[in-house]
Amino acid sequence: MGERTAYEGREFFDLVAIGRTGVDIYPLQHGVGLEDVSTFQKFLGGSATNVAVATAQHGHRVALVTRVGPDAFGRYVRLEAERLGVDPLHIRAIEGEPGRVPPTPVTLCEVHPPDDFPLTFYRYPTAPDLMVEPDDAMVADVAAARVHWSTVTGLSQEPSRATHFELWGARGRAEHTVLDLDWRPMFWDSPAQATAQVERALEHVTVAVGNGEECEVAVGESDPQRAADALLERGVELAVVKQGPRGVLAATRDERVEVPAFPVDVVNGLGAGDGFGGALVHGLLAGWDLKRLIEFANVAGAIVAGRLECSTAMPTSSEVDAALAAGRA
Repeated sequence: MGERTAYEGREFFDLVAIGRTGVDIYPLQHGVGLEDVSTFQKFLGGSATNVAVATAQHGHRVALVTRVGPDAFGRYVRLEAERLGVDPLHIRAIEGEPGRVPPTPVTLCEVHPPDDFPLTFYRYPTAPDLMVEPDDAMVADVAAARVHWSTVTGLSQEPSRATHFELWGARGRAEHTVLDLDWRPMFWDSPAQATAQVERALEHVTVAVGNGEECEVAVGESDPQRAADALLERGVELAVVKQGPRGVLAATRDERVEVPAFPVDVVNGLGAGDGFGGALVHGLLAGWDLKRLIEFANVAGAIVAGRLECSTAMPTSSEVDAALAAGRA
């Protein structure tokens, strides 16, 4: 698949991601609660959106499948994603009058380095990105993409859930079909509901990425080695278990690699996993060996953790290489 460049007169995307999008409103005063913050800055946000931007920063052709509200923040999402290198073809506003349909989500956080970044989501009772329904162009682009990235959050509601399974069916468990385990309890009725959907999803993907808590929801194991074993037993080809300050474990059926956390002065850890994800996509596309792949992704995530924002914090390949050479993000 990687050698093909066009189909039906269209170019292939290196990555098509599907999932959460919105606007991050982050405080410029740190170490205090939102009630004491006086100034904020807005950024493009949402996990799948950040992964798409991160992958584009490494020089790849990227598309994002998502929906926004028919409002100013929806227009901002589309324009900012395009500015950051993401093709906006599949970023669309849901139909309806502003105020009568769900608005583009907004997310606020507090910043308490090094490890406390509470989030407040304004996306209830649903959000446009969970209202995605398939169309022919979307299905074709996902089926043909060299990498397809999706998240567990996208399985939390219909019609997004059915759309995910239709897109996976179109790919036929192709190489580099990635599921970000992305457990967000506020989007689910219970962990058991999420577990049931992840069990179904793991039958369709070849790469699974998550931290200990996410792995416990997905496969009932939080210990990194046992979690990796459980994911591989369910048919994935690559299991990646992120361990925060303890580093990262990656496992295939033939090889296991563990890399320690990369030194960084943490500012905001919220986008680190998405920076890791974009770099992981880059390494998969490059065909790197497992150790190089995970070391590179680990450093990319550390770089983002040293910056306030998420989307615009995503590093280029040269920035990651420089940090690797220096030994510090």
